[in-house]
Amino acid sequence: STVWVATPGMLFQEDKQTELHPLSLSWVLGYNSSLAVHSLVDGQDRVILYVSSHTAVIHDVLGNRQYHLQGHTNAISCLCVSEDKRWVATADRGPDTLVIVWDSFSGIPVRTIFESHPGEGVSAIAISRDAKYLATISTGTVQRICVWKWTLPTEKPVCSTELRPEFGYQDFVIFNPQNPHEFVSNSKTQVIFYLWVTSAQGKPMVSPLSLQTFGTVVGHFSQSVFHFNNSQALTGTSAGKLVVWDAVDPYGPSKEPQDKPHSRKAAKLVPLQKDSLTVLTVFESCIVTGDVKGRVKFYDGQLQVLTCYRHSKVGPIRSISFSNTPPGASPACSTSCTTSSQPFSDSSNSVSFTLNRNFILSTSDATVLHVATDTTNFEKVMDEVKQAVNAIACHPWQALLAVGSRCGLLRVWDYQQTKCLVSRMFAEAGIQCLSYDPEGYFLAAGFTDGSVHILDAISLQSSCKEFKFSHGPVTHISFSHDSEYLATADEKYAVTVYKRALQNGSRCWEHLAGLHSHYKPIRSILFGVQLDSHEPRLLSLGEDRQLVEYDLNSSSKDQLVVLHRDRLEQFAVPLCLAWYPQLSTESFILTANNCYKMKLYNTTTKMCRKTLLGPTYGSPLEKIQILPRTNTMDPQKHYLAYITKDKVGLQILPVDGNPHKSSAFLCHPDGVSDLATSFDGRYIFTAGGNDCTVMKWEVNLDALDAAASLGGENLIPFYNLLDGGKGGEFFRELEDYFYYVQLRSHGIDSLETRQVSTHIPLEEIPSVMRAMGFYPSEEKIEEMINEVKFSEYVDTGEQVTKISLGDFIKLYINHRPAFGLSMKKIQRAFQVLGYDNENGDKVIDRGVLLSLLLCTGEHMTEDELARCLIALLGNHPGGGGSEPDS
Repeated sequence: STVWVATPGMLFQEDKQTELHPLSLSWVLGYNSSLAVHSLVDGQDRVILYVSSHTAVIHDVLGNRQYHLQGHTNAISCLCVSEDKRWVATADRGPDTLVIVWDSFSGIPVRTIFESHPGEGVSAIAISRDAKYLATISTGTVQRICVWKWTLPTEKPVCSTELRPEFGYQDFVIFNPQNPHEFVSNSKTQVIFYLWVTSAQGKPMVSPLSLQTFGTVVGHFSQSVFHFNNSQALTGTSAGKLVVWDAVDPYGPSKEPQDKPHSRKAAKLVPLQKDSLTVLTVFESCIVTGDVKGRVKFYDGQLQVLTCYRHSKVGPIRSISFSNTPPGASPACSTSCTTSSQPFSDSSNSVSFTLNRNFILSTSDATVLHVATDTTNFEKVMDEVKQAVNAIACHPWQALLAVGSRCGLLRVWDYQQTKCLVSRMFAEAGIQCLSYDPEGYFLAAGFTDGSVHILDAISLQSSCKEFKFSHGPVTHISFSHDSEYLATADEKYAVTVYKRALQNGSRCWEHLAGLHSHYKPIRSILFGVQLDSHEPRLLSLGEDRQLVEYDLNSSSKDQLVVLHRDRLEQFAVPLCLAWYPQLSTESFILTANNCYKMKLYNTTTKMCRKTLLGPTYGSPLEKIQILPRTNTMDPQKHYLAYITKDKVGLQILPVDGNPHKSSAFLCHPDGVSDLATSFDGRYIFTAGGNDCTVMKWEVNLDALDAAASLGGENLIPFYNLLDGGKGGEFFRELEDYFYYVQLRSHGIDSLETRQVSTHIPLEEIPSVMRAMGFYPSEEKIEEMINEVKFSEYVDTGEQVTKISLGDFIKLYINHRPAFGLSMKKIQRAFQVLGYDNENGDKVIDRGVLLSLLLCTGEHMTEDELARCLIALLGNHPGGGGSEPDS
């Protein structure tokens, strides 16, 4: 019903309702410049449509507002708009591909086509002039083209056909405006015309056609269109020429019907210019082209040039989109003899061409312009980054966001007003990481060439000369809490420290020292504060599982002193760390690893105090930040912001393994490169790397708290993580093991009355864990026992000697593998240890396996190995021999 009564501009007239999700997309910076930008409304409310990652954005330029069409789980690969600008179709590529048709007036998805091209995705899409049909072309080596009547609730296309690989990769398709049953597609080297009809077998009739030789350079095909007043079709080429296609007489010279009911041939090649044509479209009674020099030319039906629009600063044109016809307007392509002195029109043509409709230009260098045809004014609508966005940082006390890209462009945005305040271009290298100092006076940038720039946070002017002490791209950068130190990490596994100094009576920065402190990539560097003083402390975490703490006070020029070096993990790889809020008497460091576990380490002893199940949303946590508290927030409540490979999320602290305390949302399907939080904790920002976008997410902590409450309290969420829940067989079996352990602790042969309790001694934890199918290593067993033993030591000074059933369930869920132990992992382990026999099968020698168990890693004793083999194989495991067993 909303769609039926929807009107243009309705999207931005409705009052914004309170979001019911913990995170809601508020704004998107940047867009996919390889796709077209469409004009939806022009005039007092100038509205354009473009794609940013997996989201289609309807942007009110003059009102500075956005509406987001969200529904895709993969990056959108193509989009199209109906002639009346009412219907928008978007499609993606990747797993679970979708085609969605939207109502642009209300923003409602009116039709979703699931699995249109399973396992592949869509490379091109078009909508017919009557807005009844969609044509889609799949990706992949063997492409398929389908026609859908999207107004019908069917999951099958009305017709489809497979395209042979020799036709080339078809990446453009368009309907004939005069006949929705006819359309054309092209690759760089082939053009295919289609006429779909219902035959006896229900198959379409397809007439592929390749370009004939004209005795001259033709170039690669770009786009094709149908002529507006005859049966011809046109194709633009990279050589600046138009191929004119004529329909073949279906009866031929003999006047007998031929085999192919529909066919076209290349009639002629028209040279229009020397520069490559990138865009070809038909606008009422005009043929319009765009080229690599940023020129837009209008031709009549005889391909005679009418006018040309150009600007010296416009790059290669990616798309041209005209506004709707204003009420009572005269036909669009009318000429008038007016002389233009504007610098934007073709100086060689003193006769200007007047249109009553403006148009939107988008270029391949991520610029969008609005062209007013009556004045030939080029107005820049958007000018976004040209390459990947790898770094973002939020100002510590102002609503400012710094964005750095691989092309070297650094911009500072006011994220409340969503406008760019200042920018600076670094042509020498790309920006890899950014950080504001805690006082907000400096902005430090690390570059791909290993250089470090310390800039004034307001003007972006260099506050000192650049430093270049890293031998590889700088990946991490951070200031100390007192702004006296700056530390960087690079791809060569080195940590470099800079220090503020007094020189000639003024404060400046100087290089202190550097150290190759890791032998694998560094995942995080983190400044903190000494517990017994206000001095800064510096830590670095690497994929080599080493947490390195540096002694800044003892370090001197060119000598960075290591205070502690601790190995955090036995086999998991730590990925990020943060200072845990002071939620108890004890102080902790929080880490997350690639096994979906979060761990708390004592800040002084580096002893692992807790292991907890982290968010399990498809990929491990890549970066974490404690969310700053707002003025209205409960002082006892703390939250964690994080990113995974493609998602952004929030976690309620303290972490305890409850999955309902966490929530995540898809932000960048092709990968998140960075995370930043606003100084007041109201917004989270994510950078999408190669998708060239930055997304602003509004935080709603009440919604997250409500979701956690609905998940249940106390042990209810943990019971639900057990197979079958609290009433299942798994839980009853666990209870039985608890009673068996109590019987054993009191003595099996005792005839005295037993005092049954809900607790078991700590030393029995490994036995029950193994009985439940979880086989922890000896180091993991020690961590589990210490976790329980010292859980109350800081508060009471006493050690815990027993554990209850409820606490054991929490311990079991938090320590067991997040997704269990699969047979695939076991087979993978034997493939690594074994070798290929003469038949090509993976086998392992029995003697080698026994030697590995006795001598490698947490090796077993001979007695332990014998007991295990007897338990597995019985009292007589078999004779000797060293034949290879698979």
